Amino acid sequence: MAPLRLGSIAPDFEAETTTGDIKFHEFIGDSWAILFSHPADFTPVCTTELGEVAKLAPKFEQRNVKVIGLSTNDLNDHAQWVDDINDVNDVTVRFPIIADKDRKVATLYDMLDSEEHDPTNVVNGIPFTVRSVFIIDPAKKIRLILTYPASCGRNFDEILRAVDSLQLSDKQPIATPANWQPGEDVIVHVSVPTDKAKELFPQVKEARPYLRFATLPEDN
Repeated sequence: MAPLRLGSIAPDFEAETTTGDIKFHEFIGDSWAILFSHPADFTPVCTTELGEVAKLAPKFEQRNVKVIGLSTNDLNDHAQWVDDINDVNDVTVRFPIIADKDRKVATLYDMLDSEEHDPTNVVNGIPFTVRSVFIIDPAKKIRLILTYPASCGRNFDEILRAVDSLQLSDKQPIATPANWQPGEDVIVHVSVPTDKAKELFPQVKEARPYLRFATLPEDN
């Protein structure tokens, strides 16, 4: 199977989740989606991560993003562990979590760890998932891939920031600079001539001919 790359169509699949059976492409529909895996239920870092995703649910909804988690635990484990997540983080988890006990989805998306990398995340020769993140657009194309080791909890504010950058660059010929935050100046895409850039944006500042910062209109 060819490796998944940016621009690849996200593989479709059917799976059991905590909110019912899904077909992944149907689940995405006309929305953006974030598919993210965690190594195992009833583990400390994962408990904080899924709690954080639950807290950020309104922000994902504002961006038309559906979030779906995954681990190799079964539905019974998921159901019991969600109670812990809710209690520890003072949240209510509403997004679905895939029960990928047979590791079919994890294999499809290359989410499985290896003994060479982390022997603690492989039990009796059976690997668990790493902390993978796939941001997928409404055309079902993969737009961003992140992979974290089991020991490193993710920064979901950064994932939201990446969604903002991707959605903004889909609407206008721009890129976002290092450490960019919504509302800050952006970079004019190199394909846009400076005279055209001055028509598109309220203010353009040229640091170099290839590096032009622009202020976005207030309605963006």
